[in-house]
Amino acid sequence: MLNYNKIAVLALATFVAFQAPVRAEDKPDAVVAKVGDVEIHQSELDLAIANLDPQLAQLPEEQKKVAALSAAIDVKLLATDATAEKLDQSAEFKKRMQYLADRELHNAYFKEHVVDTVTDEEVKARYEKEVAALPKQEEVHARHILVKTEAEAQDIIKQLDAGKDFAELAKEKSTDPNKTDGGDLGYFTKGRMVKEFEDAAFALEKGTYTKTPVKTDFGYHVILVEDKRDAAPPAYDQVKDQVRQLVMRDKYLALLAAAKEKSKVEITDATLRKSYDDANKQPQPGDAPAAVQPQQ
Repeated sequence: MLNYNKIAVLALATFVAFQAPVRAEDKPDAVVAKVGDVEIHQSELDLAIANLDPQLAQLPEEQKKVAALSAAIDVKLLATDATAEKLDQSAEFKKRMQYLADRELHNAYFKEHVVDTVTDEEVKARYEKEVAALPKQEEVHARHILVKTEAEAQDIIKQLDAGKDFAELAKEKSTDPNKTDGGDLGYFTKGRMVKEFEDAAFALEKGTYTKTPVKTDFGYHVILVEDKRDAAPPAYDQVKDQVRQLVMRDKYLALLAAAKEKSKVEITDATLRKSYDDANKQPQPGDAPAAVQPQQ
């Protein structure tokens, strides 16, 4: 079942892509083609381009214009014939046009009161709020030496005890592809490595190595932990677009809540009403899940 979180995300995916028509005061609305006596203006071509199928939208600019113009001409050709047959006078057509008009008004209202109102300051404040709410997550910077047998691993530990350099031993003895980097695995958090390896690495103190071989499905490991720290959240510039969508969703939910206060929603089908009510329980504005997680 769709929950309200998913509904809102799907709605945002549609609304963020909404393109306002070109306004007359922005530039002259030139005639780009004619179908009989019917003119196709630049503004209509712009709308056709904005509504191209996603695959066609990837075309080079000139090809995209041609595809959009072709679609606009096809529409005008058959729309003219449909009008001649008075299909625009049917009850079914009028119902559909009312629905489309309502949807476009909804989109225009969303753009006016949500998209155009979000400020960079709001997005930055939301990012800082999400970062502050994140639980601390430890990460370690480790190296390892991977060998096939326990005896080989025990011999490596003896050499380390005697003062051998870990990175040099990794280059010489390890079977792992990262041996050329001295077995360096970089920083990682829990959940990134197999359990046996992870348990051993996080149990070590900074600057120490395992005194007994660690067995995994890959073989036998000797692990050195070079550093421990709290994982850092992603930089603002990396996630600001996702955070902006969270801010927009909160504003959208607030608009809907206010609208529902003014207009009572009644659903006559009991089963459908229950499903609607269940889907609309959560989240409330301000309760959106965190968009920023510690870097992995």
